[in-house]
Amino acid sequence: MAANRLAQEKSPYLLQHAHNPVDWYSWGPEAFEKAKKENKPIFLSIGYSTCHWCHVMERESFENEEIAKLMNEFFVNIKVDREERPDVDHIYMTAIQAMNGQGGWPLSVFLTPALEPFFGGTYFPPDRRYGRPGFPDVLREISRMWREEKQKIADWGTQISQALKDPRDMSGEMLSVDALRQAYHAFKDMYDPEEGGFGGAPKFPRSETLSLLLRIYRRTGEQKALTMVTQTLDKMVRGGIYDHLGGGFHRYSTDAQWLVPHFEKMLYDNALLAKSYLEAYQVDHNEMWASVARETLDYVLRDMTSPEGAFYSAEDADSEGEEGKFYVWTEKELEEILTPEEFWKVREVFQISPLHMNASTPWSVRYEASLSSAMQKLFNHRKKRIPPYKDDKILASWNGLMISSMAFAAQILGEKKYLEGAQKAALFVIKTLWDGKVLKRRYRDGDVRYTGSLDDYAFVIQGLLDLYETDFNPYWLEIVQNMQVRVDEYFWDVSQGGYFSTDSSDGTLLARMKEIYDGALPSGNSVEALNLLRLHAFTGNSDYEKKSEKLFQVFSKFVQDNPQACPSLLMAVDFATDAVKEIVVCGKKEDSFVKGVFSQLRANFLPNKVMSFVSDKETAKKISLMNGKFSPEPRLYICENQQCQTPITDLNFFSSKLLMPKKYGF
Repeated sequence: MAANRLAQEKSPYLLQHAHNPVDWYSWGPEAFEKAKKENKPIFLSIGYSTCHWCHVMERESFENEEIAKLMNEFFVNIKVDREERPDVDHIYMTAIQAMNGQGGWPLSVFLTPALEPFFGGTYFPPDRRYGRPGFPDVLREISRMWREEKQKIADWGTQISQALKDPRDMSGEMLSVDALRQAYHAFKDMYDPEEGGFGGAPKFPRSETLSLLLRIYRRTGEQKALTMVTQTLDKMVRGGIYDHLGGGFHRYSTDAQWLVPHFEKMLYDNALLAKSYLEAYQVDHNEMWASVARETLDYVLRDMTSPEGAFYSAEDADSEGEEGKFYVWTEKELEEILTPEEFWKVREVFQISPLHMNASTPWSVRYEASLSSAMQKLFNHRKKRIPPYKDDKILASWNGLMISSMAFAAQILGEKKYLEGAQKAALFVIKTLWDGKVLKRRYRDGDVRYTGSLDDYAFVIQGLLDLYETDFNPYWLEIVQNMQVRVDEYFWDVSQGGYFSTDSSDGTLLARMKEIYDGALPSGNSVEALNLLRLHAFTGNSDYEKKSEKLFQVFSKFVQDNPQACPSLLMAVDFATDAVKEIVVCGKKEDSFVKGVFSQLRANFLPNKVMSFVSDKETAKKISLMNGKFSPEPRLYICENQQCQTPITDLNFFSSKLLMPKKYGF
């Protein structure tokens, strides 16, 4: 099959469609002008390279000559990679959700030449099935309506587009601990007490929810908050959603028991979940959580890291055209690969297909010689299989999340490889995607493209702040403050407050959206709220604090109505309403006092703090938090709202309990 225009693209998803008989265009002026000139509606197809049902629709419809002929005759057809263009995806996903009450990928949207959506859905089969109309029937009916009822279509498009532009109700009072209380009770009502997690099938990991519940437990001592976290973490890692041989988590479970996963692996899921397991380890010191975090991050370093040190995006669910084929086993295969002793040990500990761990088996069994040997054999055998497709594009935002997790792991686990992983990825993002004024979103195969969204800036800033608190290199803080200037310049809504998801540079977008709810990724506004609070603590600059307060006010009504939808913002509220500690450690890294202080600080769950370390006077001058606090002798300063306690010079007088909040009940 001859190549179409998509062969000129770098997106793995667009390249997967480069030999379709469909006359595809990428999102841009060439397609828009053709639609206007020929007065044709646009068919917009949005997906991503590791999306199973995107592959299915391609095989069934976009590779079908007869269906492609209909598409080419009646429509201008545009392909978009949602991971490269989350701005385009978000607008049209919102429109489809408004029309149909739900959305998903592949996203299939019909637009007027003015780019206004008027009809759409997700996956359409090639003929009527699953209660869905056949795609050719949809194409013919839309084409008929375009010829015979064009004004009706134009009216629909205008109404939907106007709804996208209508501002959300931004009235409300400042958020307080009451919002944390409301969220806690909402999560209790949603919780599955038998299998962990929230809601039924399909069941998604909700790492931000788990991290918020750990903060609620810390503040209140509510045992139920901790139980919801630990039971969910345990159920997930024993289930098939976790890759017991290679480490890392699959996207979600198709059932309520975490047993049968949707097998794709996303960088962002593994970044967020690794952090949740590390935080849980700080809370209850269960070595199981540390082990899972290690295996997850080791998977990323082994399989998802580029030669330059940046992190790839995803691995497909499918291999050899079949979902999960790379990961599943039969008993016959196991008997052929393993010794009888190893086989029966695997049978004792695991259910075979998909591989998941029996509920009553202690996690430590995994490290017994017979089972460890068997798992290594199976892992080595699996490497000989045809692997799932790897999406090797590098996204600023997702790299920011993984930089954060790698840096955090280096703190908690004390392992150098995670610090080096975070540093290499951070340097790649800064040197390749950031020119000092604009952050680009995507790198692949030497090509840098697309203006960064709010998420790109917010997640990279978060990652660099966490990296600074790991290696204390002031370079990271310098970059952060420069990036924050651009965030405020490009995205801040000067009339109402809050950050738009996109800047104003792309005139083809129907609306500049402003979001606060957490989806698969945390909200950019929420991450920025916490970034601003941390920057205020580091610098003493009140402008940061005022912006965070405005964010809380702007989104307060939505959060009060939907507290369960905004765990990331509520983590920022937890930070803002706590007695945040500013910690400065002076001395040499080899000092026993310094080592003892860091050991205590990092062994305990203390999320609402900022921390700096300095060993020389010149470095101290670069960090505002250090003002007046440098000492050539080992000592610890603990401050709150720029007011400091007497410096501590003796470990016997320091306990991390000094940093714990007063308990209050819900």
